[in-house]
Amino acid sequence: MKKYKNIVIGGIQQKVFNLVLVTILLMMAAYTVVVIHQAGQLAALVEETNAQQKQSITQISQGTMDAVLDASFTDSTQMQAMLADDFFADAENVVLLLADYAEHLFADPDSYSPRAVAPPDKALDGEISAQLLWEEGADFSDPALRARLGLVGNLADLMTALYRTAHVDSCYIALPDGVMLLVDDHAASKFDEGGNLITIPIHERVWYTNAVEKGELSFTDVTTDLFTGRISVMCSVPVYREGALAAVIGADLFLNDMEAAVSASIKDGSFVCIVNENGHIVFSPQTEGVFRVLPADEAQDLRESEDRALAEFISAALTENTGVRTAEIAGEAYYMAGAPIRTMNWAIVAVVSKEAMDQPTAMLETQYDNIQRGAVERYESGLGNAKRTIIVLIFIVFALGSMAALLVSKRIVKPLEAITRRVSSLGGEDLQFFVEKEYRTGDEIELLAESFAKLSAKTLQYVDKVKTVTAEKERIGAELHMATEIQASQLPRLFPPFPQRSEFDIFASMTPAKEVGGDFYDFFLVDDDHIALVMADVSGKGVPAALFMMVSRVLIKSHLQGGESPKQALASVNNQLCEGNNAGFFVTVWLAVIEISTGKGVAANAGHEHPALRRAGKPYELVVYRHSMAVATLEDLPFREHSFQLEPGDSLFVYTDGVAEATNAENELFGPERMLAALNRDPDATPEQTLRNVMDGIDAFVAGAEQFDDITMLCLKYRGPKKEK
Repeated sequence: MKKYKNIVIGGIQQKVFNLVLVTILLMMAAYTVVVIHQAGQLAALVEETNAQQKQSITQISQGTMDAVLDASFTDSTQMQAMLADDFFADAENVVLLLADYAEHLFADPDSYSPRAVAPPDKALDGEISAQLLWEEGADFSDPALRARLGLVGNLADLMTALYRTAHVDSCYIALPDGVMLLVDDHAASKFDEGGNLITIPIHERVWYTNAVEKGELSFTDVTTDLFTGRISVMCSVPVYREGALAAVIGADLFLNDMEAAVSASIKDGSFVCIVNENGHIVFSPQTEGVFRVLPADEAQDLRESEDRALAEFISAALTENTGVRTAEIAGEAYYMAGAPIRTMNWAIVAVVSKEAMDQPTAMLETQYDNIQRGAVERYESGLGNAKRTIIVLIFIVFALGSMAALLVSKRIVKPLEAITRRVSSLGGEDLQFFVEKEYRTGDEIELLAESFAKLSAKTLQYVDKVKTVTAEKERIGAELHMATEIQASQLPRLFPPFPQRSEFDIFASMTPAKEVGGDFYDFFLVDDDHIALVMADVSGKGVPAALFMMVSRVLIKSHLQGGESPKQALASVNNQLCEGNNAGFFVTVWLAVIEISTGKGVAANAGHEHPALRRAGKPYELVVYRHSMAVATLEDLPFREHSFQLEPGDSLFVYTDGVAEATNAENELFGPERMLAALNRDPDATPEQTLRNVMDGIDAFVAGAEQFDDITMLCLKYRGPKKEK
């Protein structure tokens, strides 16, 4: 045993030193093995957990995208089909209205004075004008032809008015004699390059031959306009007099805007095309494949396509709203939705590639992979630092002793074990990882824990957001659909409502500003000789106002049918509605009971608009008298009554404030003056046509501006008591 600088070599001190040294080395070796083993387990666990989270995110994202596609894609296609259907129905209505007027002309020609019509005038190009056109060989020396021309000239003003207000590009009436009266604003197109007036082979034009051969209203196939060369379709109908063809009425619709809209629809793997009744593509932005446009003699009837899924889809789209379907065309998967354009027996087909729709999910997966890759890189970097720290600790432990080694090893291993246990427990609904106190080691372990926490928090936020948005959208859609159905079923919708009663004619309509509205109308027989009329407007809009509306309607009808007068009924309903009216709703009401056999009426007005009355042979005028307060404002309110007398031929028009307060883009109101002008445009019209005239006046005034209030109208025409046979 030797001693060197207070160190005993070969004695107990050395043995203790050697024992401590061996113990420390063994502990460090064991510790190193444990750390490496646990790090490998942790890496495998992280990889497995990330794979599970990625799969869950992908499934939720794909399901949400499918739900959004099914709702928005289908609704968009149906809306486009409805707009196109209205576009073609406008031409159909114009032709039928002109045909009806022409039948009156031919049935009673002696009641109309001759009306001269001039040939086209280049100076009137750009202005709406009535023009006389003819085919080669027309005999204007024939007195009978001149008489018929003078008779149909009476149509010029109506045709001009319809051209100005309806969505048609020309309207015309052709006689079998080879002459026609046409109204449009491009008179210069009727002349050739030499300035000579063009003659028209009227009897050979497809709109003329269709009307003569089919004997009913019909549309031509897509063609080009004779004068302008624009893409168009023609709608025509024959008019007969005593079984013989008297004329053919027609109207042109230019489809260049439709073609341009379809051509511009291609975007991000989606596009829209239009299929005609023969299964041919008539408009499409595609230049190749089955959806390209081909001449009619070359086009394939897609209803007979070898691809059965495509054939069945096209056949269904021509008759019904298909919803979203999938099909594989030329090796590529597509989502498709179709809706019929019923007026033309056409269909709008919207197509989007499945690859484009799946792109958001793919982007989400890529983003997730990037986040995961970054976390792994940070983890590996931290693990490398930890290894270097272990090597340094080995030398430190030699100096500080076994206690320091034990403390350091505990500090390193314990947080890793805690993270491992917490990560292993993640799954199902429990996906949130929190940075707890024991993870805050101030080194790479804390960095790894923070990375796990951020990743799990982002995942849960995304999942919660998707669930919330989807549930809210489904709930609102279901509630609005149910409210719309309930409200529509409450109002009288069958016209004529009393076909057995000849003493009066009645028609009413309601156009809500939202899915459901607060306006309502009603009419019903109190007894065999009394009819009640109701027009009301509940404060507010939407579902709450609609519920208050239905309660008000039921109460008013109940009290009137119970024998109460208008003012008594309003007083009773007022007190009932005031009970528990915490929402502060009120309702303005115009209410009248008319004795059918005499035309005597009693009305009560609770804060509502003044009615308009037309005496026979005179224009409509407002009936202004003092109002009572609105119903449901205060309890025990008194209500005034106003007596009036209807004579045979008189008409009564009542409405809500949505008519007079309709607003255009310049914030101008439609007002009572414009309303009276619309009523007096055709004062002898039927109640249904009277309401249509007012609505046309509103539409022309607002010019597409958003509707902010419900528009509700009712018109009654009193014909007088039944005459004894």
